[in-house]
Amino acid sequence: MASGLTDRERAKADRQAALLQEASRLFAERGFSGASLEDVGAAVGVSGPAVYRHFANKQALLGAILVRVSERLRAGGERVVKTVPGAPEQLTALIRFHVDFALTDADVIRVQDRDLASLSEDDRHRVRRLQREYVEVWIAVLRRLHPGRSEQELRVRAHAVFGLINSTPHSVRGVRGAPGEPAVRAILQEMAAAALSA
Repeated sequence: MASGLTDRERAKADRQAALLQEASRLFAERGFSGASLEDVGAAVGVSGPAVYRHFANKQALLGAILVRVSERLRAGGERVVKTVPGAPEQLTALIRFHVDFALTDADVIRVQDRDLASLSEDDRHRVRRLQREYVEVWIAVLRRLHPGRSEQELRVRAHAVFGLINSTPHSVRGVRGAPGEPAVRAILQEMAAAALSA
């Protein structure tokens, strides 16, 4: 097989991905303390004890969700900078990338907003480090676009834009077709670009 995985390994990876997706949904709906491993297992058609074949406990499951999404954000931001030429184009691509993330992974944003403190200490440190590294990708691009602005100002602008875009799980509720509504995507991208250039 092209992927190098056996059928059994592929099935295990698929089951793990399904568990992560359903855990994100349930934690977003009920909070970390309001959803059990049995609830997560039932959502993908397995028993609660079967979940332990993939994750040691519920805290490890939460860690997998938030660490992986943080890794994905950092890797995606770095990929944008490496593949898109020119700082203005990189910033546009970074905004587009983060908006795509927010519209696709609204549940994960809600989980992080509410349950970051429930992570183990090690996972919390990993998430924070990965988030700082992702912010630095943005800062490096903003620095080239606005060399006269202080590091602190650029950092405030970047964090403010993350706050604007990450409000999506709350702001698009009830919007027709959200989160796939093209108008929502366009509005977020336009507002983010305007905030960074203000």
